[in-house]
Amino acid sequence: MGCKNCSCIGAEQVPNDEEDMEVIDIEESKERQIHKDNSIGIPIEIPELEKHRSSAVTSSSEQVRIAEERLHTFEFDSSDLYTNELCITEKLSNGCVFVGQKDQLGRRHGRGIFLWEDGSKYIGYWKSDKANGFGRLVHSDGDVYEGMWKNDKAHGKGKYIHFNGAVYEGDWVDDQQDGMGIEKWCDGAYYIGSYKQGKKHGYGEFNWGDSSVFRGEFKNNRIEGQGTYVWKDNRKFTGMWKDNKMHGQGIFEWPDGRSYKGEYVNDKKEGFGEFYWPSGKVYKGHWKNGKHHGSGVITGPDGTLLSGEWINGNRVH
Repeated sequence: MGCKNCSCIGAEQVPNDEEDMEVIDIEESKERQIHKDNSIGIPIEIPELEKHRSSAVTSSSEQVRIAEERLHTFEFDSSDLYTNELCITEKLSNGCVFVGQKDQLGRRHGRGIFLWEDGSKYIGYWKSDKANGFGRLVHSDGDVYEGMWKNDKAHGKGKYIHFNGAVYEGDWVDDQQDGMGIEKWCDGAYYIGSYKQGKKHGYGEFNWGDSSVFRGEFKNNRIEGQGTYVWKDNRKFTGMWKDNKMHGQGIFEWPDGRSYKGEYVNDKKEGFGEFYWPSGKVYKGHWKNGKHHGSGVITGPDGTLLSGEWINGNRVH
């Protein structure tokens, strides 16, 4: 037939633009466990918490001192129940120091500051010898958690500030990010969405510093499930993901008007799919490793048809 060699329906390989794309890995969240040593010591004197400020006890860690200088001065609630309670200074055998209030059983209770031998420092509220209520913990490396506590663990609303400037603010359960939160990095990247047991999990939006963005489902800090990824050059994929890769049914769109609708396996077109050109040309058929592979049909802009078999992007008959 005369249409067989028509250039408008030639069997050129579909540009595999996906090979050049990069789904940027999501930065793993730093471990944020809050460990505290509540050794018991002997009270030796009764001072006040110097105007309720964190400077009442000075840390030996330079990073802690720098972190405190960056932060607002910690203030206790002037209307709380502990305003008129006396404070004690307690030096422990392991080198730790506690300055604060105790209950009738001798347990840390009310306002208090605890300083560890490595320079880590907690200032805030206590109940039954444990951090409970609002408080601030500055780690010896300069990382800071400020927010709600329950039985020595970050629990409720709180903010974690890394010494390098990265920040998480949101919900905590038993020392782990859990619930809704916002995480920001120094390169301009940020994430808004759901967390579970310290990892991005559920629906969220991740914006990279280069303006790429993903909106959709996460699982254990990885893109997994339904979602849309838009690259900085405006390429867009909407569909299924697995382990940070396009995997399953989806639609890939290029800024120049090309589009692909079909199956993906590990970031490559594989299975049955349809490729559309701006000129009106369409390929419907099978793919493997991002290329035509198997039976397919090309429809030209004028409606002419070319069916055949392809191997690795080349038409064989």
